[in-house]
Amino acid sequence: MVRADPSINKRFESLKTHLESENPTLIDALSGFRKLDDVGYRTGLIDTDNSYAMQISWWPLVSILGVFSAGKSSFINSYLGKSLQKTGNQAVDDKFTVICYGESEAGRTLPGLALDADMRFPFYRISDEIDKVSEGEGRRIDAYLQLKVTDSDVLRGKILIDSPGFDADQQRTSTLKLTDHILELSDLVLVFFDARHPEPGSMQDTLTHLVERTINRQDSNKFVFVLNQIDTAAREDNTEEIVGAWQRALSQKGLTAGRFYTIYNKDVAVPIDDESRRARFESKRDADMAEIESRIREVEIERAYRIVGAMEKTAYKLRDQAVPAVSRLRGVWAKRVLLADAVVFGLLALAVLGVAIATGSLGALGALVLGMFTQPMSLLAVILGVLAAIVAIHFSLRAVIARWMQHRIKKSEDAPYAKGFRHSTRFWRTVFSSRAAGWNRRSRKHVDEVIEQASSFVQALNDRYTNPSGTSRDVSGD
Repeated sequence: MVRADPSINKRFESLKTHLESENPTLIDALSGFRKLDDVGYRTGLIDTDNSYAMQISWWPLVSILGVFSAGKSSFINSYLGKSLQKTGNQAVDDKFTVICYGESEAGRTLPGLALDADMRFPFYRISDEIDKVSEGEGRRIDAYLQLKVTDSDVLRGKILIDSPGFDADQQRTSTLKLTDHILELSDLVLVFFDARHPEPGSMQDTLTHLVERTINRQDSNKFVFVLNQIDTAAREDNTEEIVGAWQRALSQKGLTAGRFYTIYNKDVAVPIDDESRRARFESKRDADMAEIESRIREVEIERAYRIVGAMEKTAYKLRDQAVPAVSRLRGVWAKRVLLADAVVFGLLALAVLGVAIATGSLGALGALVLGMFTQPMSLLAVILGVLAAIVAIHFSLRAVIARWMQHRIKKSEDAPYAKGFRHSTRFWRTVFSSRAAGWNRRSRKHVDEVIEQASSFVQALNDRYTNPSGTSRDVSGD
């Protein structure tokens, strides 16, 4: 078994301690990720200081994205019952803010490094990913992320992420990388738009990134679209017109189904003098807010299924995509090496023969060869010398072809398998096998066990969160 880096073991122990108190059902999933890591290490698909378990968020994650001044921070403050986030009509924060529960540290703001170094958070080692997009930016992780702690009870057991105002025309590439990272890991994504600016046509780039690129996802149901600050439409009483304009804009991007909420913050709302109109607006706001808050409460259950699903998805991807891709690339490399050997050594043989013929020394060459057979020591020295030259040329060709292919792979759709390819073409690997290095009967058994284990986990989660029989039992998990 390839051993993981000691730091990984420490983080697994930290995560296990966290799950013991927060969701013991998921503890067994750690052993599944350990098995997948072992296969990943053996095949070279991941480094020993990394883990598949650290590529997901282990806490329920609710992300709040949207355009500038869409009222995201006001919504968060209202939901938490705390004045945690700064609010204003202009951009007041240019960082992603991760908000989690904590009693002793309530009110404190910690740097982005606190997130980058803790595997329980969804930004573990995100600085490495930022560096891939923009070299050197990973060292400036504090310019992109911050962690805030609150003692609001509604946040127990979950994480909120408040994004900086989204303006796709002006966002840096690294920020877009973080946005995509958040979209991938979140259990629920609230996408906010501003009802005070009923001209969605001016935000086509924003709509493209937050809508068009999400509707075809398998998890598209986790996206909730919110038209905030609808109270500004109360005086003209043209709510339907504003909602219609936004719905048409979203439908143009392909969003023709799903829930579209209209809310506002009652603490900073525009006064509505007409009593019946005020009652109508408040009733709609309260109903929509209740649904949104219900969705937020459900993320803990969704998170548990997501983690099990991620484990199963990783297992299938290893077995059915990654390993076959590495085997295919390794097979191409082996064929090219053997072909290069044949061409180079064939040319060398022809060159020697051609020189002998051209200089009229073919007979002398034959006599030299015959003479070596009568002098064993000379023959041995020549054989060893030729073999050394062959080995040197062969391994040089291997290395050159591997480096050339590695460079091309990194720029192709096979980029995720570049590490596995490099691992499979080390100098001690034979060229007479196209199977990915490290993939054997034991590795496949581990992956198959994880897939089977995932089904058992789903059943355990169903037993905890559902009750088809209707019998009375406690599924709170407390």
